[in-house]
Amino acid sequence: MGEKTATEAFWQEFCQLHGVAPQARHDVFAFGDDPAVQNELLDLVLHGPKRATAALVLEFEAAGDPLPVVGGHSVVLDGAGRPRCVIRTTEVRTVPFDRVDAAFAHDEGEDDRTLASWCREHARCFARACARLGRTFTPDLPVVLERFELVWAPDAGADG
Repeated sequence: MGEKTATEAFWQEFCQLHGVAPQARHDVFAFGDDPAVQNELLDLVLHGPKRATAALVLEFEAAGDPLPVVGGHSVVLDGAGRPRCVIRTTEVRTVPFDRVDAAFAHDEGEDDRTLASWCREHARCFARACARLGRTFTPDLPVVLERFELVWAPDAGADG
């Protein structure tokens, strides 16, 4: 079964089990920008504290993708592109990178969960994203901050 077919089948199963309309808008993505990081961050969602994520507004604009919306669902992929869970967005806000707060950094659940480590690691990630887009990262770039809940992960025992 191909990637898209597996992901759509995963989405259809979720919809059937949870009473969601199959045609409802849903995003499909992996956290991070390489397979090892994608697996590590997925593990933090499935078994750990990760309940938030951040991305540059520029990335959404470049891809032509809409920003996440409260109540929206996303299928999260692992580093091999396989669907592993569904999350539901509970909060979305946009702030400049240098205005992200410690509570959000903590909710992202990465590294030591401090704002200092969040800024360090995300500045590196966002600088790579900017370079791919032919841009330069600056601390005033707008960042989409998204909080979410894990609603379904059939292989991880989170059948919510």
